[in-house]
Amino acid sequence: MIYHVQAAAVVPPANPLVPAWPELIIGTISFLIVFAVLGKVLLPRIQKTLADRTNAIEGGLKRAEDAQAEAQQVLDQYRQQLADARQEAARLREQAQEQGAQIIADMREVAADRDRSDAGAAGAAHRRGGHGRGPGQPGGR
Repeated sequence: MIYHVQAAAVVPPANPLVPAWPELIIGTISFLIVFAVLGKVLLPRIQKTLADRTNAIEGGLKRAEDAQAEAQQVLDQYRQQLADARQEAARLREQAQEQGAQIIADMREVAADRDRSDAGAAGAAHRRGGHGRGPGQPGGR
């Protein structure tokens, strides 16, 4: 048996990193189709979601500013009420001091009148010789 070996032409292997032309064209066309579909369908949804989020954040900031302004207004009202209460307390304190001084003056006047009337009654009783004791009392007439 004799074998006949035929010599084949040696073809260098193709570079695996460089695709063939038909594969490159089909891949490019597929990429452009996917990109167009994503641009038409997904991009508006993403933009709407981002706009909604921006509105929510700005709305939250607006609500926070409104709440802070309201809190400041309530604080100002509280401080005004506190100042009014302090003025009222000072007025009442001054009025009470005036009334107290008037009561003390009236009581001193009443005490002075009583001392004068007691002194006058004692003097009259002394002149009568009763030493201030009336009838029916021990030592009285």
